[in-house]
Amino acid sequence: VQLQASGGGSVQAGGSLRLSCAASGATSSRYVIGWFRQVPGKEREFVAAIRWNSQITYYADFVEGRFTISRGNAKNTVYLQMSSLRPEDTAVYYCAGSGSLITSAIRDSRLYHNWGQGTLVTVSS
Repeated sequence: VQLQASGGGSVQAGGSLRLSCAASGATSSRYVIGWFRQVPGKEREFVAAIRWNSQITYYADFVEGRFTISRGNAKNTVYLQMSSLRPEDTAVYYCAGSGSLITSAIRDSRLYHNWGQGTLVTVSS
């Protein structure tokens, strides 16, 4: 499975962006797609994830209802709708996939095997 992330850009605080993750290749019904972000000098952190078949979603605590992850009607695309963006949301955002993850492992980036290239999100104050 190959993943391609897109949709990053520059916005002012309070603005919105929608990131897309297009998956090509076979995905199993148990596939999980997650979004992670990273700033220089810090570890990659979990943002959100969705189970491909059930569409059950998971979020990091810092999201606080501002982001929504969803599976689009377009084939094999996952979106991350980000609203009420804050300067601290500035990071490179990555989408990643894993064949099967138990809930307690959803937030562990080490368990995702397929990674897309990052897309930069810059939020100015």
